[in-house]
Amino acid sequence: MFSDELRMRFLDASSRGDVEKVSLLMSQSAELLNQRGEQGWTALMLAARNGHFDVAKVLLSHGCDTSGTNRSGQTAADVAQFWGHRHIARLLARAPDPDLRRLLPERAAEEPDTFFNREFLDRMSVKRSDSEWLDSKRASPESVFLLFHKLNPLVSAGAGEARLRKLRAPGVQELLEKPDAVLVFLGVEKREKDDDLLAWFALDTEDDPTQLLKAEDPGCFFLPGAMPGLLRLSDDDAGVVAQARSVLAWHSRYRFCPTCGSTTKVEEAGYKRTCLRAGCRSLQGVHNTCYPRVDPVVIMLVLHPDGNQCLLGRKKTFPPGLFSCLAGFVEPGEALESAVRREVLEESGVQVGPVQYHSSQAWPMPSCLMIGCHCVALTTDVTADENEIEEARWFTRQQVTDALVKDKRAVFNMPPRQAIAHLLLKHWTGFSANL
Repeated sequence: MFSDELRMRFLDASSRGDVEKVSLLMSQSAELLNQRGEQGWTALMLAARNGHFDVAKVLLSHGCDTSGTNRSGQTAADVAQFWGHRHIARLLARAPDPDLRRLLPERAAEEPDTFFNREFLDRMSVKRSDSEWLDSKRASPESVFLLFHKLNPLVSAGAGEARLRKLRAPGVQELLEKPDAVLVFLGVEKREKDDDLLAWFALDTEDDPTQLLKAEDPGCFFLPGAMPGLLRLSDDDAGVVAQARSVLAWHSRYRFCPTCGSTTKVEEAGYKRTCLRAGCRSLQGVHNTCYPRVDPVVIMLVLHPDGNQCLLGRKKTFPPGLFSCLAGFVEPGEALESAVRREVLEESGVQVGPVQYHSSQAWPMPSCLMIGCHCVALTTDVTADENEIEEARWFTRQQVTDALVKDKRAVFNMPPRQAIAHLLLKHWTGFSANL
């Protein structure tokens, strides 16, 4: 419990913008957070009235109630708007209602085994600068080489799926000598002895080597089309291809120095490109253009405030009937939660409150990291941005369930099981992972 004196000191500190004292008093009694003074004003309302942004942020971070009203029927957001403190009004507009968090599904106890994420190779990054060791592995007749042409992997047809074609050094020697060939060290596969390491490489060549390979394996071919082609791979093969294709795609875009336009050379086993012009600024300090980049993308399942609907959208390029989660790139200097709220608002006109991370997925098209989230809507009217998506609408939990089990009553088609959007939807419905 706390005394009236402590409550008045807390409200006074909030009114004056004394962040340090507000934090200190809350540490003494968390029950102070939503206490009211005369006219029914809370600490958050007083901070909003006097334009104390930092105090408002501290109070929100402790989960204060944003929906309460004073005796005039004003919320803290109304107070901030009335007194012209728009920065605080915007902060409060996107602040999550603590009660809405109950709508977010509980996190899975185990990390999901997501397609493209499985890794059975040790990347052995410490060996990327060991040229002598790498040369020996490149020349070893046992090392595995995965061949790519225009970022398409060489495969052979299997029962219902495509299998990566694993080549050995003698079979790719002619390709390794081509000036346009790019070789990337992927890692090692441990075998019976701890010191017996089987090295894997990815090799990309611009010249079509199909005819060269036909004599060795007439049934091999380069898997066309990233989507849906790569989804035909096994989970193990997909994990290796995610790494290999992402790095090779970076090489295809950064053959020339982004800083000065000069030619570059490949270093560190394929994980760095160095400008060949002396004096280039990229040679001084660390530059992200010298190393393979990953583009973060938020993908989110938006939940209706009633807890029984979710928002899905479809692009014009989607197959007929397919709806999926909204998604978009994270912008520079932007937090993931802010990116989720911005992208949902831009694509659907829906405002989002609480955001919860679920899991991530490597997405080698060309080199993205899909960051899966669940979030709860604050508004429900949908206005689709036709430049971004063709349609967006709410679907009930039952409709999602019907789509998951491919019931004849299904009103839309689910994204494929290999996509993180599928996992987000399945997790929300509460289905087991093996559905």
